[in-house]
Amino acid sequence: MTAKPADRPALGIVLMLGALLLFVMMDSAIKTSVQSLPVLQVLWARFLFHMIVVAAALAAAGRRLPPRTGAPKLQIVRSLCLAVANLLFTAALVHVPLAECVAIGFASPLIVTLLAARVLKEKVGWQRWTGIVVGFAGVMVIIRPGAGVTHPAAFLVLGTALVFAIYSVLTRRLAGVDDAFTTIFHTGVAATVLTTFIVPFVWVWPTFEEWALLAVLGLLGGIGHFLLILAYQRAQASVLAPFTYTQIIWATLAGYLLFGEMPDQVALAGALIVAAGGLFVIWTETRAQPKRP
Repeated sequence: MTAKPADRPALGIVLMLGALLLFVMMDSAIKTSVQSLPVLQVLWARFLFHMIVVAAALAAAGRRLPPRTGAPKLQIVRSLCLAVANLLFTAALVHVPLAECVAIGFASPLIVTLLAARVLKEKVGWQRWTGIVVGFAGVMVIIRPGAGVTHPAAFLVLGTALVFAIYSVLTRRLAGVDDAFTTIFHTGVAATVLTTFIVPFVWVWPTFEEWALLAVLGLLGGIGHFLLILAYQRAQASVLAPFTYTQIIWATLAGYLLFGEMPDQVALAGALIVAAGGLFVIWTETRAQPKRP
């Protein structure tokens, strides 16, 4: 008798780490691309090549294309939320170090908790509220509003965290309607269509090397999302969640090696505070769950 996917947490952790590494590589490719190409054009390529990768994978698996969704309006809104989140994040990458962008983005799961209480009517105890307060305190340490240390574009990343939190809540709403492969296909549909109409107004013809980089970032995003799905099929979310914060390690290394960026000590301390807030919530939630035999 073969083991169920959820019975292989070690493999799930490896898949999660691989996905996070690919996402940082994608962000690095985006940061490189926006040095010479318009932000909207890079965003268009990110979703277009993502769609191509996902469609090819689904076709190879014998899945129907396009997969039919039971909630088309919700899928459209979710896809547009992801487009806005990526637009804000990409625009911020022009001015803010990669590691700081990723660290501020860690506020998103905390905002999801806040929205879950209001939108999904989930019960939120004092532990979650504590994690939210600590996490946002860490974000403020990184941004240091009024100090003139961090570029104002850092607030775009905070906007990214908010919009991505809405995207995550919509993903939860879709979980009981569409399967994961239907949702991952529709993730980029509306964003690709919208940016295709806008990109001619800002178009700059890429060189061969720039085309290759645009294709690579779409490939990295598509494969990363598939690894993420496989990870959650093989391990519980509470097991995988703490490893999300390893992304700051990859982002710091990529920022230093590729762009000569190194977050200062205050920014690193803020990142640790944000991670502490999230890990505290994860720890309390794990302790509250009944032990599986």
